[in-house]
Amino acid sequence: MSLQEFWDYLVLGLMLGSLYAVIAIGYTLVYGVLQLINFAHSEVFMMGGYGSLVVLTLVDPGDSPSALASIGFVALAMAGSALFGGVTAYGLEKVAYRPLRRRGAPRLIFLITAIGASFFLYNLAGKLFGRDPLPLPEMYENKTVFSIFGAGVNITQLLQFLTAVVMMIGLDLLVNRTKLGKGIRAVAQDAEVASLMGVDIDKVISRTFIIGGVLGGVAGFLFANLNQVSYTMGFIPGITAFAAAVVGGIGNIRGAMLGGVLIGIVETMTVPLLGDEWRSVSAMVVLILVLMFRPMGILGERVGRAA
Repeated sequence: MSLQEFWDYLVLGLMLGSLYAVIAIGYTLVYGVLQLINFAHSEVFMMGGYGSLVVLTLVDPGDSPSALASIGFVALAMAGSALFGGVTAYGLEKVAYRPLRRRGAPRLIFLITAIGASFFLYNLAGKLFGRDPLPLPEMYENKTVFSIFGAGVNITQLLQFLTAVVMMIGLDLLVNRTKLGKGIRAVAQDAEVASLMGVDIDKVISRTFIIGGVLGGVAGFLFANLNQVSYTMGFIPGITAFAAAVVGGIGNIRGAMLGGVLIGIVETMTVPLLGDEWRSVSAMVVLILVLMFRPMGILGERVGRAA
């Protein structure tokens, strides 16, 4: 691998890693408040992709929209993906998880429910939108904006990276500097004590799911903008992002960010060294190695008492 190829793949790794980080945050947020691995989060991601497709199909960007119109179409697509993702996540919490939590169901039942909800959602999407992959309508001409050490960065890559960074910074500020963030941290640390102190547990958990759903939905749009929308699009990115959350430290938001970027870089660097068929394998190898030497993840797992 030449030096130029190294920079090319490093840029691609950062772009992909930022996407994994945003998806991983959804897993780690839910785990923080419920000690639950929400395996249906990959379908929240998928529904976000379809949300952007629905909105763009309705507004129809047409051929060669102006720069201002392109910004508007991107904003509308993000809003649609965020809406679909947030509503799907809220519905999951309300219909699938809250009744189990109120009845004190064992954790295994939550896990089985999450897997069942995942199967239901991706089959529902296949029924509603069809089984064939669908491209998003073109919103702009994907030109190269600038280069980093000779590695070109186009508009789509820049959009993906900047959107992911803004969302991660925004979430970090929300969790650490707002009243809702204090509630999330209190429930994550000890739900029973938080309830005694006046924290509305149901409201905090619902809002946590919605926040994770919005992030996952927008990530679905970013992924679809690079590839296509399909009812199975959430599986591989979802599994990889879950691995990233565990690598960084499940329940640790900044750990999810770090794990996502690390996994993204490792995956892309594997392609020129071992071939594309080893890309997904490399992420699992990183997961295994981290768990062998740091079972709690790189930044450590934050575990409290489940709600």
